[in-house]
Amino acid sequence: MRISNNIMYSDFIKNLGTNSSKVQKTMNQLSSFKEVSKSSDNPLLVSKIMGLNVALDQNQMYSKTINDAISWTQVQDSALNDAGTTMLRIRTLVQSSATATAGTDEVKANKDEIQQSISELVDTLNTNFDGRYIFGGSNTNTPPYVVKKNSDGDITGIDYQGTDQNLPREISEGVSVDLLSNGNNLMNTHDKTTGKDDNLGTYFNDLVSALNSDDKTQLSGDLLSRFDNLSDNITSVRSQVGALENRLSAAQSRNSTETLNLKEEISDKQDVDVASKYMEYQNQMTAYQATIAMGTKIMQTTVLNYLD
Repeated sequence: MRISNNIMYSDFIKNLGTNSSKVQKTMNQLSSFKEVSKSSDNPLLVSKIMGLNVALDQNQMYSKTINDAISWTQVQDSALNDAGTTMLRIRTLVQSSATATAGTDEVKANKDEIQQSISELVDTLNTNFDGRYIFGGSNTNTPPYVVKKNSDGDITGIDYQGTDQNLPREISEGVSVDLLSNGNNLMNTHDKTTGKDDNLGTYFNDLVSALNSDDKTQLSGDLLSRFDNLSDNITSVRSQVGALENRLSAAQSRNSTETLNLKEEISDKQDVDVASKYMEYQNQMTAYQATIAMGTKIMQTTVLNYLD
């Protein structure tokens, strides 16, 4: 079968275009270090890469939320530690005032220090993190605790001005935790032995009244046992904060692992193997140059080449 020059020219142009396109594509991959640069290069691969990038962005958003929540719980733990120290000092002063040997002047001095300690306790519970009050419930913009005083300057209680809600935080898809920001949990307690409820503000009012009247029976009895329940309640809330911090730390570890896996998977699908791709480029250039070389021979053929 006779092969016409037109057929040879057509095949040459087709092969030249194919090899040229391959070389151009490989050069683009080497210059960008990416397997694909637009969706038409490989629609299915691009779709997978886009999905992985969305998952990575979402995971990094969760990471920021988790880190913020961990910092929040750490500030809470520090504040409750200071609150526990202040409560311990108040208990020591109550015990000192309850002894039979404590005179009027000593009780008055203890009362003054107790009132200072109550104010210090309120300042501690009004701690804020990044401009947000940590025990104000959903109201994080205003101090949640306020000391009440009478006309004589004596403390008559503590008012809680926050809300009863905790702050929800989504730490992964479909998983949320509540930051323990409901400050009412620190104010109120329930005595399982007596079945009675108590309030920190009410207690401090009763305590100052007993100190004013030097009621050692109350100071050594009911007020001391009530104080222990209220102090234990603060310790209990602190343990809950610690448990939440442990959970968040575990979530942070999982998030970091997931982020690393997603980055590796994106890299496997998107990034080029430079050494392998360069070898591929060299082979393609060889084929391209061979095609051009053969083309010059074909193009130079005339009718005289067939005359003997």
